[in-house]
Amino acid sequence: MNIVLCGMMGVGKTSVGICIASKTGRMWYDTDVVITDRHGRISDIFEYYGEAHFRSLETGIVRELSGRDRLVISTGGGLVLKPENSELLKRNGKIFFMRASFETLLKRVRADESRPLLKNTGKMADALGELLRVRTPVYEHVADYIVDTDGKSIEEVADEIIRLFGEDA
Repeated sequence: MNIVLCGMMGVGKTSVGICIASKTGRMWYDTDVVITDRHGRISDIFEYYGEAHFRSLETGIVRELSGRDRLVISTGGGLVLKPENSELLKRNGKIFFMRASFETLLKRVRADESRPLLKNTGKMADALGELLRVRTPVYEHVADYIVDTDGKSIEEVADEIIRLFGEDA
């Protein structure tokens, strides 16, 4: 059974995933890192091939990782929006929606120019707010657990997820 982390960009899925893997001895994978390692920068993929191509790469990674066991999987922010992806992940995993406030997310992503869905929008706060509005109901729907991250350290969030996951962590 895998531990799957989903949520908005900037919520801390990568940092928390690494921490959980360290505490549990599981292998950690970040779907965005796997794609970058194999295909190059995500912003370049979006620019040259489009979002649809990127999403198909994500699904390929999900098929591969969901067939394995005892992983910690940090997903890209839009990955679970595709029903096929969340269904594959649920077959052998528990999905944790890491939730943060708009203010927390904006503070974390404001300095990151590499976010393709926020890049060149001119109004990062508006773009982030719209993504949050559209994605939150999907995250809540696919999640087995919701973990609020505001005001918590990486380790506190990791410990909460490990506790919720249970005896198999």
